Amino acid sequence: MRKIVRHAAIMLVTVAGVVALASLLGCNSEPTPSGSFQVERVFPGLSFQEMTNLVQPNDTSGLIFVTEQGGVIHTFSVNNSQQADIFLDITDRVNREGDEEGLLGLAFGPDYEENGYFYVYYSAADPRRSVISRFSLDQENPDVADPESEVIVMEVAQPYSNHNAGQLAFGPEGYLYIGLGDGGSGGDPLGNAQNLSTVLGSILRIDVSGLSAPGDYEIPADNPFVGAEGAREEIWAYGLRNPWRFSFDPETGLLWAGDVGQNLWEEVDIITKGANYGWNVMEGFHCYSPSTGCDQSGLTLPLVEYDHSQGCSVTGGYVYRGDQIASLQGHYIYGDYCSGNIWALLYDGNVVTENTLLVDSNLSITSFGVDLARNLYILDRQGGIYTLVQAE
Repeated sequence: MRKIVRHAAIMLVTVAGVVALASLLGCNSEPTPSGSFQVERVFPGLSFQEMTNLVQPNDTSGLIFVTEQGGVIHTFSVNNSQQADIFLDITDRVNREGDEEGLLGLAFGPDYEENGYFYVYYSAADPRRSVISRFSLDQENPDVADPESEVIVMEVAQPYSNHNAGQLAFGPEGYLYIGLGDGGSGGDPLGNAQNLSTVLGSILRIDVSGLSAPGDYEIPADNPFVGAEGAREEIWAYGLRNPWRFSFDPETGLLWAGDVGQNLWEEVDIITKGANYGWNVMEGFHCYSPSTGCDQSGLTLPLVEYDHSQGCSVTGGYVYRGDQIASLQGHYIYGDYCSGNIWALLYDGNVVTENTLLVDSNLSITSFGVDLARNLYILDRQGGIYTLVQAE
């Protein structure tokens, strides 16, 4: 049985099985996951192609939005989940040449109900690049988006077709966070993740509240590299390989991310201001370049890692704040695309106190999502939407 090194501690935490350190240490009041779990399909009348996001905006529509990698956003109502409607189709401008390219991110602005603004991240071609854009609702039919309303926020040149990342999320302070991989190929051959003069291999933080023209975003004054010579001031954190899904805990404000590894190690991080997460010096807790004796000074190590006997591509998830499964309260739920394993991780603000394998779902987990009630959803590449339930 593999073991995972706890962050900032010598003690080891096993992935499989519940590790009830909270009661031993007296440092955590959250419950321990109890019983066995399984995945259950929800909205069985619906199926989508290569889902990448599930989002419910903070409005009164009751609609859930699902993105397909090919370039379509669908909507459906929880109360009428037998039919999905097309909300936006931008397949004419989305590049799907690479397996990791396509429509990858979706976030609704804090004032979406008032102004109808939402943001997408997609891959484009000729030249190969990532595009972050704002769209708005159709003035004549507010049930759909206007594909001609696009205002490009940012374009980032991509040297290769993989490691696009693509997550978008608004933070508690109303700024837009953007995930970008290291530019692709293998091993970060261009050294992007450790280079502050490029936004590749980073999570960015920008202010789009005053956007009125392409590229007309602002950089928050408290971003960590504002005024740093040669650095891109949009960067919030760097040293990431391919942060495939990040999310904010609505109660603590912590920013959680899964960062996909190279050949051996997958990792989960909490993203903090100005931190360097080590790629390509490190892969997980281990030296990558050089393979031994690497300089770890100034690097932020993961909370946990797992090796490729348990999966091959981490999919970041969400801290569970729903009311359906009390024992998962406060646990970060994440999974693996290849194995379908789903774990629950508990962090007390200093160390990981639990990292429990909940279920081998046999799903190809492309993403997780939550609705306004904080119910958790799991997206399967084969087309179905699932949730976690306790087995009877």
